[in-house]
Amino acid sequence: MSSNTSDARLWGARFASGPSDAMANLSASVHFDWVLAPYDIAQSKAHARVLHGAGLLTKDELKTMLTGLDTLLENAASGKFIPTPADEDVHSALERGLIETIGPEVGGKLRAGRSRNDQVSTDLRMYLRNNARMLAVAVCDLQSALLVQAQAHVDHPAPGFTHLQHAQPVSFGHELAKHIHAFGRDLDRFADWDKRTAKSPMGSGALAGTSLDLDPVALAKDLGFEGVVENSIDGVSDRDYVAEFLFVTGLIGVHLSRLGEEICLWTSREFAWATLDDAWSTGSSIMPQKKNPDVAELARGKSGRLIGHVTAILTVLKGLPFAYNRDLQEDKESVIDAIETLHLLLPAMTGCVATLKFDTEKMLASAPDGFALATDIAEWVVRQGVPFREAHEIAGACVREAEKQGTDLDGLSDAQFAAIHPSLTPAVREVLTVQGSLDSRSTINGTAPASVRKQLAHAENNIADLKKWSAKLPHAI
Repeated sequence: MSSNTSDARLWGARFASGPSDAMANLSASVHFDWVLAPYDIAQSKAHARVLHGAGLLTKDELKTMLTGLDTLLENAASGKFIPTPADEDVHSALERGLIETIGPEVGGKLRAGRSRNDQVSTDLRMYLRNNARMLAVAVCDLQSALLVQAQAHVDHPAPGFTHLQHAQPVSFGHELAKHIHAFGRDLDRFADWDKRTAKSPMGSGALAGTSLDLDPVALAKDLGFEGVVENSIDGVSDRDYVAEFLFVTGLIGVHLSRLGEEICLWTSREFAWATLDDAWSTGSSIMPQKKNPDVAELARGKSGRLIGHVTAILTVLKGLPFAYNRDLQEDKESVIDAIETLHLLLPAMTGCVATLKFDTEKMLASAPDGFALATDIAEWVVRQGVPFREAHEIAGACVREAEKQGTDLDGLSDAQFAAIHPSLTPAVREVLTVQGSLDSRSTINGTAPASVRKQLAHAENNIADLKKWSAKLPHAI
């Protein structure tokens, strides 16, 4: 990069010479913030209209400027106009492009009343609000794939786990649906985040506002915001919305990782509950028999990258004085990478989940393993009037006796049950079936198939609502 950047920079009259090459290289951000170009042009058009409203642009100048910005947008989209090494950032590049298109007499007026400080925060809010919805569409697609699988497996029992040990039988549809709810919370967080991010910082200037008679409220409305930030210093220095966005994307990564871990377990030879489709697995360069769950493993691996971005932005922000500091240039690469990473991961995980084939007979056969019906015995005894503290001990004694006899709980004889406790009549056998165990757990959030069907219907409605939220982008570009 040449140090001769005076023509492209938005500053410099106070300096006798330009920055050194090393300084210019360190300072440059256009190689990653160019993604903000369409948002910056949309913002420039709205700012031009506000300048006209304040009497700072004539009607003809406004028309010339808007036409030039439209041409610049078209050329930037087609690649006819691209940033050069001399352009410090997206704002410098686009101002250069506008002046090249319409000349400095009109093009040079656009910068009045705004600073890169309020400009970049506005661009970034617009970029993130739109991309939050684009990511939400991809998350909804994954939820829908999980929903289809869950609906198909409501009546298929499987072992439920705690501590990765057999715990109690569950509907496998219930097991799959837990991931739908986790991703649903992520999308709820995006919607909640959006309410705080839908405020325009424009009008904040460098930090103190502007003495020009501009209208930040009109500009905010023009851009698709729902209001204006209330403090100009906060307007240029706030990056809470970046940290929150990265937290949500990081948590989506965590939820993808947990789903990926389960897919790795289910498709392992030890579990053998599920088979990967050829389109969503890979082989080994040396072992011909291998069919590896690479999609699920990459979901686990890339979650660390997404979590790292949260840590990075919080570390950048933790010691910053007000107002703007150049440290804030570090806010963009993390969110750009998080968005690109999730746009890679989410469709792949959706395809992987949608094509999984489950061995329901194997899951059913292992559902009662590990004395998984012991809790059913304890709760049956409670229904006979025995305090749960005692019932827990009684059920534990049944497990101990079954282990001693080398049998499952239903292998104990009526006499052996009675010897453990007089409340254990032959009627206890009514709860010693997997189906009986599932059907008995019919609370609103329980694993009984009838309850699970209602839960899935509610989840389907939630997905539909989230799809509506994500369908319309708030910022036209």
